[in-house]
Amino acid sequence: MTNLLQIRKRNIGRSPDDLYFRGGKKADSVRLRLIDFNGDILKEDTVETVQEVLALRTRNSVTWLNVDGIHDPEVMDEIAKGFELDRLILADVMNTEARPKVQEHSNCVFVSIRMLQHNDATDQVEVENLSIVLTRSTLISFQERAGDVFEPIRERIRAQKKRIRNSGTDYLAFALLDIVVDNYILVTSMLGEKIDDLEDTLLSEPTQSVIDRINTYKSELNLLRKNINPAKEMIQSLSKLESDLIEDSTDIFLKELENNINQATESANIQREILSDQLTIYHTTISSKLNDIMKFLTVFSVIFIPLSFIAGIYGTNFDVLPELHYRYSYYIMLCAMGVVAISMLIYFKRKKWL
Repeated sequence: MTNLLQIRKRNIGRSPDDLYFRGGKKADSVRLRLIDFNGDILKEDTVETVQEVLALRTRNSVTWLNVDGIHDPEVMDEIAKGFELDRLILADVMNTEARPKVQEHSNCVFVSIRMLQHNDATDQVEVENLSIVLTRSTLISFQERAGDVFEPIRERIRAQKKRIRNSGTDYLAFALLDIVVDNYILVTSMLGEKIDDLEDTLLSEPTQSVIDRINTYKSELNLLRKNINPAKEMIQSLSKLESDLIEDSTDIFLKELENNINQATESANIQREILSDQLTIYHTTISSKLNDIMKFLTVFSVIFIPLSFIAGIYGTNFDVLPELHYRYSYYIMLCAMGVVAISMLIYFKRKKWL
């Protein structure tokens, strides 16, 4: 039994609001990054405690607290108490295996979604759980590990872009989710390019490596669809949510977000169909080549079968055969047979029948 299954077994029966980490630890320590801003002011810092953030709640500004690392129950308990959040919310934050969801509470809106990022070093897609707690003046985002995926948003805040600096926490939440969905589109597009490049190879050299690549791409695509489809349902629910914390002016952006994730979903579905078609083309091409090989071997056999039949029945025992009484005739025959066999193997190899 794997460690993950053992952990799940131990956690059966625990209280739903019990703050314990469920998942693989991806950060050594918890980091609290703070950005407090409005149209005129900007404060950016790394804080040590949640209490430093609570002191900003009385200001007429938007406070964004980003928590890198969600494995520490003490930090989560401090956030729950400091911002008067239901412990069930923080329990969901610490559950990296939870399905993406949106929940409206009395004093906040809770959103969770899976982030997909392409690692250029390993050429692999990395999955990370993102949770967002939206209140009137504060937005708290939870990431499993430190990263720079949201750095473009911080740059927009630093550059005093009017829309984000003059909007509330609801628009900031949209901006974070927009980054996540843009990465959905990016990773599906990158996989789509790999699948398109495979088509030329599929027609010219349908070897075993091609079928291995098709299976690899199918596994990657299943990973994308496994995370994108639930996110689509969550965003659709968010766009229909009637909450006082979400301004009417933000609805148009949420609709745009919904259109973007529809694009990612449709792209993934199209790629799935393309891979299925490529698999069919591979088997069809292999069958066609096999038919050509069988045709050649059949013609080859048809020519030599009657010759072998005549030689087998009538024999070649003639006294006037030049090599009949030659001392090395037997060895010459063996060499000739070997040359014929090797020549045929080389010919089959060059024709890519072997």
